[in-house]
Amino acid sequence: MPRTRSSRLVTITSVSVLPLVFTSGWASGINAYAVVLLLGIFGATGLTDEVPESLQRTDVLIAAGVLFLCEAVADKIPYVDSLWDTAHTVIRPVSGAVVGALLAGQSGSLSDLAAGAVGGSTALASHAVKAGTRMAINTSPEPFTNVAMSTAEDLGVAGIITFAIFHPEAAAIIAAVLLFLGLFMLYFLISRIRRFLRRRAQRREERRIAHRTGAPPG
Repeated sequence: MPRTRSSRLVTITSVSVLPLVFTSGWASGINAYAVVLLLGIFGATGLTDEVPESLQRTDVLIAAGVLFLCEAVADKIPYVDSLWDTAHTVIRPVSGAVVGALLAGQSGSLSDLAAGAVGGSTALASHAVKAGTRMAINTSPEPFTNVAMSTAEDLGVAGIITFAIFHPEAAAIIAAVLLFLGLFMLYFLISRIRRFLRRRAQRREERRIAHRTGAPPG
């Protein structure tokens, strides 16, 4: 009988931590450093007991803060943001998986593998939406859209992570809706992204030809 009661408690706790894992995964796909920084601050200030001590360490918070500032600048510069996204194709999903596993391990309910799969796969999906959207935006020469989109993403991540600390289930629903809408929008942006890639390849070829012939690129 004691083993049955314990297994029921584990199941209940597993369900309770899953929304926070999912939401943190979605947010990690957009700005992984902001997620680590916010969760660490919330844990260190005692606003929540769900954040493990490893994310509250001073060195982790400093590193996340510095990298967040770097991303805040790079993410607002046309083309640089796409290069930054490409470099983070692995970093963001891995960060989402690690954060999810740590959150689950903190409660002792979900296995690290299951939580990592949820956080990592969600981060990968939201990263694909962000990277694809930025590539489409970069087909426009003006930089203001990049700044507006980056600022909205930063505020959105901060808002939903904060909301998830107090209302994890509601935040997970919002994250799921945003992820679905983002994937749906990305489907219609694929043609624009392909044109962007062809145009960039063409410019590279023109520069290569100009370098060989000594003539200015057309």
